Amino acid sequence: MESSLEFSSSLGSASSLLSRCRTFKVLVIGDSGVGKTCLTHRLCAGEFPRRVEATIGVDFRERVLDVDGEKIKLQLWDTAGQERFRKSMVQHYYRNVHAVLFVYDVTCPASFGSLTSWVEECRQNSIRQEIPRFLVGNKSDLRDPRSAGGQVCQERAMSFARAHSMMFFETSAKRPPNRRAAYQQDKVEDIVVAVGAKLKRQKKVLAANSLAYGGSFKVPNKKRAEKELWACC
Repeated sequence: MESSLEFSSSLGSASSLLSRCRTFKVLVIGDSGVGKTCLTHRLCAGEFPRRVEATIGVDFRERVLDVDGEKIKLQLWDTAGQERFRKSMVQHYYRNVHAVLFVYDVTCPASFGSLTSWVEECRQNSIRQEIPRFLVGNKSDLRDPRSAGGQVCQERAMSFARAHSMMFFETSAKRPPNRRAAYQQDKVEDIVVAVGAKLKRQKKVLAANSLAYGGSFKVPNKKRAEKELWACC
């Protein structure tokens, strides 16, 4: 799937009128209450929202990255976890997806157990296996090291990630007020960097495949050639 090209302008700089930014749609899915909205706020704005309400339908936030000298824009689609809010929107937010973040709450095993259903929903909505997938265990600041019960251990999550070809992260959208704050900040930023780098590499592979396929058919006349050229883009 080709990413879209979006031209951006700036009133403060005339040169920016000529700049272009490649935009990738990243779907953020998981059960209600796992912290998807707070996570997307941290990923895009670098801050934890003071007040959060349940997402109704879908919302999205954006983050511009510089990956190896190229600017790309991540458009993170924050989806409602409750089925009654999602039912009418499913086909819309699964359209033209470039990557998927599967989010669960490390202190809620039920949210981890639901991941299988989220993976199946992706399959039913034609999210191909080659689309990059990331597993994010959120709310690690609430993990109690003295009590293993009622929590999702990292080993279990890593096993799930390997089985589904996902890159795994465990982090917290909330910046904890202690010495681990810098570490948690880096973990959140690691997710953004990994998604951006993976999508840029994926773009190159898809472009190469597209070029390889491009010479495999013949067109009978010039008018037909022009028509099919526009139809395939």
